[in-house]
Amino acid sequence: MKNLIYLFTALFLFSCAQNQSATVQSPDGKIRLQFGVNDSGRLFYSVDHNKNNVIRESQLGFQFSKNDFFGKNLEMVSSEQTSADATWKPVYGEQAEIRNHYNQLKVQLRETTTPGRKFEMTFRVYNEGVAFNYTFLPNDGDNSLTIEKELTEFHLPGNYDSWVANRAQAEYRRTPVNEISEPAERPLVIEADKNFLAIGEAKLIDFSRMKLQAGKKENSLVAVLHDEPTVELPYTTPWRTIMIGDSPGELLENNYFVLNLNDPCAIDDVSWIKPGKVIREVTLTTEGGLACVDFAAQNGLQYVEFDAGWYGPEGDEKSDATTVTVDPSRSPGPLDLRRVIEYAENKGIGIIVYVNRRALEKQLDEILPLYKSWGIKGVKYGFVRVGDQKWTAWLHEAVKKAANNQLMVDIHDEYRPTGFSRTYPNLMTQEGIRGDEESPSNQHTLITLFTRMLAGAGDNTICYYAPRVTEEMSGHVSQLAKAVMMYSPWQFLFWYDRPSSPSTNLGGVPGSDGYIQNDPELEFFNQMPTVWDETKVLEGKIGEYATIARRADNDWFLGSLTGEESQTLELDLSFLDSSKSYEATIYTHNENSPSSTNVGIEKREVDSETELNFEVAANSGLAIHFQVE
Repeated sequence: MKNLIYLFTALFLFSCAQNQSATVQSPDGKIRLQFGVNDSGRLFYSVDHNKNNVIRESQLGFQFSKNDFFGKNLEMVSSEQTSADATWKPVYGEQAEIRNHYNQLKVQLRETTTPGRKFEMTFRVYNEGVAFNYTFLPNDGDNSLTIEKELTEFHLPGNYDSWVANRAQAEYRRTPVNEISEPAERPLVIEADKNFLAIGEAKLIDFSRMKLQAGKKENSLVAVLHDEPTVELPYTTPWRTIMIGDSPGELLENNYFVLNLNDPCAIDDVSWIKPGKVIREVTLTTEGGLACVDFAAQNGLQYVEFDAGWYGPEGDEKSDATTVTVDPSRSPGPLDLRRVIEYAENKGIGIIVYVNRRALEKQLDEILPLYKSWGIKGVKYGFVRVGDQKWTAWLHEAVKKAANNQLMVDIHDEYRPTGFSRTYPNLMTQEGIRGDEESPSNQHTLITLFTRMLAGAGDNTICYYAPRVTEEMSGHVSQLAKAVMMYSPWQFLFWYDRPSSPSTNLGGVPGSDGYIQNDPELEFFNQMPTVWDETKVLEGKIGEYATIARRADNDWFLGSLTGEESQTLELDLSFLDSSKSYEATIYTHNENSPSSTNVGIEKREVDSETELNFEVAANSGLAIHFQVE
């Protein structure tokens, strides 16, 4: 890692009487943020992009009680500007190296009325967007503070369209900002006149979750906290973030912005943290587990996951996650999990186990060292409580405790990331996504790609051979494409599927129709990694189409999806290394294919000057693997 470089520091002192303000720009000069205190002592900020206003003058602050606010009767005491430019290498990610380049404004504030408390605000302006947070300082022996309401406002120049989901796994709908009557999930993507915005938060660890809804002021959004957090002083809030880009693809390429606002890796030895591809074991039997291990070893997967039911009914408070006690409503068993773990270890395959939050909340400190002693590699935290301060803090502490036991984590259900995986990269992935277990259309996936995926990895739960892929979704080529496009360091490829072995022919369990066939396109999954050295969004329109190319070492993998309309894809291959030739293995939908999945496979010789042209049908896609010859 390069050392952080401070380019300049300037200190400005202000008179209490004047209308006080300060300005900070992005390193490339395209984004300009102004912060100030008006004549009434109220805080405000505004943001311009390419000399166009994207956030009009908007208020800042918090309400502590009915008549106690931070945000009025204030004066600027001092202001300091700094710049930083550094690069860092993530343990894994969508690119091998990330640049953290920003100009920062830190402002000291003081109340002009009793009790004369002091506060700080920090603003960072990147080429990718802006971020700011609040710091509450101790005052006259006050050691804690309870917040009733956040007053942060995002005042837009117009009633722009946005893509709204009120829950982390809910369907998105296109909605003008003035009609967001209930708190909407973040990041909230907005299509403005000349650019796209994404409003969200970063570094949420022990505070209340923020959502967004329409404010009383026309064309405005206000921050809405899940509950009333109490903080020990001094305390710095999570970052409030506004990503700005000329296109949805630019926002997606820049989603490292959220990681940059989190602390560096806190784990000294990360050698045990290993991304990979996963099959979910759906029979909860010894034979089913052994068959999945064999399948994983033979087909380039790294993990087998045992889901709900292996230690008893997940919703029963009496279920004991220190035991292997199969839920009879899910499987007749038997399950010798320790035998499967030992067998998998000898095959180079890791075992992941699911634990519902009922057991996690009671037994976390007991089960984590126990699972490590068993040889388990990771734990999927299920149905965790999210939103309020207590359970937000508990969950992130649970990730830290897993790291102390060298266990990786996948958080399922309503949790959405805010960049904590930079600090604790044992947090491999999380749900908070309307994934394939919900049978989304390609159109909806193409909304999710440019909204939810700005926050970080999403466990999309691909279910390749499940009947829903052809009956309710967009076919198998789309599934191949999604494996590239929907980033997740732990990529579940066979969510409802099982190896087609007679020993796993158990009825009455989820996915009983989803047997894995030996179709030739599975070679794409076999060769595909789950983390990348380089990512390029080649094209994209929210809900309509997208094409993404990702590089790992010398190979490139490409995924493309269409929504409700067919698309002509003119694929410029200039992203390939100009000094190399490649063999392109192209996977398309083909009704005449001998594959049971109607996937056609074609090979072509290409280089960086080649242009490939495809007519991609509506609700379909394609996938390509480029291998250096």
